[in-house]
Amino acid sequence: MPIKSYLALAGENKLEALRTEVLALGCEAIPAENKDVLIVISETKNEEEDKALLEKLNRMKNLRHLTLVSAFAE
Repeated sequence: MPIKSYLALAGENKLEALRTEVLALGCEAIPAENKDVLIVISETKNEEEDKALLEKLNRMKNLRHLTLVSAFAE
């Protein structure tokens, strides 16, 4: 079960729009208080589901940059 956390940089003034997109994918999204950055936490059932989720995250129109911070898999 892959569990990963990312820093997601939103486009300028697009933090809430990005947060909405991330939440729609079933991930947790915690916004920074002073920057257009989200902490995104994902939990998937297997590697295939994790790869599909990563592709969806990378295609988000309000995303400027995505960085993997931590990953754990059983």
